[in-house]
Amino acid sequence: MDTTLHTPSRQELFAGFFSVGLSGFGGVLPLAHRMLVMQRRWLSDAEFTEVLGLGQVLPGPNIVNVAVAVGSRFHGVSGALTAVGGLMLAPLVIVLSLAMLYGHYQSVPALRGVLAGLASAGAGLVVAMGLRLAEKLERRGWCLAIALLTLVAVGLWRLPLLAVLLVLAPLAIALAWRTRERRS
Repeated sequence: MDTTLHTPSRQELFAGFFSVGLSGFGGVLPLAHRMLVMQRRWLSDAEFTEVLGLGQVLPGPNIVNVAVAVGSRFHGVSGALTAVGGLMLAPLVIVLSLAMLYGHYQSVPALRGVLAGLASAGAGLVVAMGLRLAEKLERRGWCLAIALLTLVAVGLWRLPLLAVLLVLAPLAIALAWRTRERRS
């Protein structure tokens, strides 16, 4: 398999992120991973993990932050705008259309069942992507400890994400820095 990374044109950026935006609602990060790493080979797994990590600590939707970072990496501000435009165009049109339909048919019980099923499928996609990314993490005790602390603090104790990040991100950076210095 060819593992050479490819530098996309602006048109390819738009088309790639348009396909991600058109393909899903909510849980599109697994689709973005597939498009960016597996299909188009614009990023390696490690680069995707870094971009996703950055996207998760910045305000706003993770996928939009990923689009901005990837677009900017290849074509600066115009690439960021192109990637975000491609990502948002189809969902904007679809969501506005669905909102009009939902306003008209919201009292239909079958619609509520469909929406519950879609929510479950979206959660499954996010868990699957998380497991795939976890396979790529460094096998160090402190990495697992930070991941578990984050999961417990946010998932179980329901602490605010920003507060958890303000404490654990500097700790993780310091540990990574220390680990890297030891290797040098």
